[in-house]
Amino acid sequence: MADDEGAEAPPDAAKPEPVGEGGAGEAEAAAAADAPRIEIEVAIADLTEEQKAKFGDYTEFWDAATDTFYDEADPAGVDAAHITEALRVTFLGWYDSEEDDFEGKTYFTRSLTESDTPIPFSKKDKQICGFLYLRSLRTGSRALSLERGSLLDIILRLKEVRPQMWEDTITTLADYSVASDPELGISGVLQSINTALKKYVPKEWGIEPHLKVSNLTREHLRKVITAFIATGEGSHAAPFYRQGTGTINMLVLAMLSQIAEDKQNVIFAMEDPETAIPPYAQKRIVHEIRKLASQTIFTSHSPYVLEEFALDETVVLGRDDNGVLVKRAVALPDSVKPKRYRQEFRTRFCEGLLARRILVAEGATEAATFPVVCRRLSELKPDTYSSLEALGICTIDAGSQNSIPDIAKLYRELGKRVFAICDKQDAANQALIEAQVELLLMHKEKGFEDLVLKNTTEDAVRRFAKLIDWPPHLTAKYPDVEASAAIAIRDYFGWTKANWGIADFLAQCSEAEIPAWLREACIAVKDICTPAPAAAEGGEAPIEPGAGEDGTD
Repeated sequence: MADDEGAEAPPDAAKPEPVGEGGAGEAEAAAAADAPRIEIEVAIADLTEEQKAKFGDYTEFWDAATDTFYDEADPAGVDAAHITEALRVTFLGWYDSEEDDFEGKTYFTRSLTESDTPIPFSKKDKQICGFLYLRSLRTGSRALSLERGSLLDIILRLKEVRPQMWEDTITTLADYSVASDPELGISGVLQSINTALKKYVPKEWGIEPHLKVSNLTREHLRKVITAFIATGEGSHAAPFYRQGTGTINMLVLAMLSQIAEDKQNVIFAMEDPETAIPPYAQKRIVHEIRKLASQTIFTSHSPYVLEEFALDETVVLGRDDNGVLVKRAVALPDSVKPKRYRQEFRTRFCEGLLARRILVAEGATEAATFPVVCRRLSELKPDTYSSLEALGICTIDAGSQNSIPDIAKLYRELGKRVFAICDKQDAANQALIEAQVELLLMHKEKGFEDLVLKNTTEDAVRRFAKLIDWPPHLTAKYPDVEASAAIAIRDYFGWTKANWGIADFLAQCSEAEIPAWLREACIAVKDICTPAPAAAEGGEAPIEPGAGEDGTD
């Protein structure tokens, strides 16, 4: 909960009246009315005795049974065990057009409606509630300094430690003469300046110039005193802010834990705890913070962090078509059991949770190969094709054709745009898939290998046969690989199925050597993700093989 101090009230949210006559006043009023405004309300329950005493004028009653505030006319109702004191605070953020910047302040919610002047929820109030706002650009560089507001300064104040070192340090430095050694040459120059000075002014004006550490105050010392840390096996120490990003992040976390241990009720919010941290340390962070805090909130893009939370503890955040931020819970379809979800979370499900667009592939071969095809075509002809990565598409291996509908439904209900790619399906399963996806890429062959080998060129097959390292059993079966390249390559694709064999083949093909159906599918995916301005809306039919399937167009 971040804001600046001060009792200044937020700007009126009501629509302003036009100023003056003519279009200028109306335009300014409209711009002010449309200025971005953020309002976030937070309820703080389970208050400690200290918090109840501090915030008594602003507390309300919270019904833990319904997770709502108790506002009935019956005062006796607050005596129920599930009714407790709670505090509401509201963060208001707005855009200041004159400063061309955003401003934000936090207030006691009741004061916004019950007082003529809103009462700010100050930094001291936040500390009592367990809130600690860290400015990311400053926290790392100041954490172990003695500057006011640094983590070390906060810890010292919380523990009521008052270092009595300032006067002695200032006196010691004031008595120290800098560069007084004649061999350095500076004292000789200063002496020559002193001699010249005597020619023009009496000694009362100033003589004997020399260098000293002067003009020191406590604030000067707070800024320059910092901690040194030795890393690795050596004893050489360097300033902590010169350490690696991961080391600084862990240091900040360790200091936050010191603050949390001194509090009875801490809310810990952490953004991207995985930044510059190895996987094992990411997991340790999650466990340690959850032990320290009454409530923890993480945002993360790391599978190692996300897999530490149960399904009912995880929500996916994103924006809808109107740009409104929404959250969705993860609800598994019947065919995806919780055990499978957890076992395959890193390899199958996590990337999809973090993406906006999902391509559900029938099997590992399609999941590995189609992104390679799109990437290869985008390199050959970038104006016509696009890689899936550039389109923001994550490819998920469904594991089988029967799993496509359920996997697609999982991501569709999370607000993702979902597509699918598969072999020829029977009418029933095709209908199930189409009900869950925007675009179905379905070819007519029985397998992906047939699609490729029937619709590429002989030159491409022979060239690839010379490039690969043939396994011993196929070398024995086909002594003259070049003469029987087409048959041998089919066996090779079977041996490397789901292991990038077909993907490696298509990655070395020219545009004409890539089957036409794959080229058309790449274009279809690009078009649906980046539609032309005048494109007509309508349902999408499965992509069927068109003219030129022999690869000669």
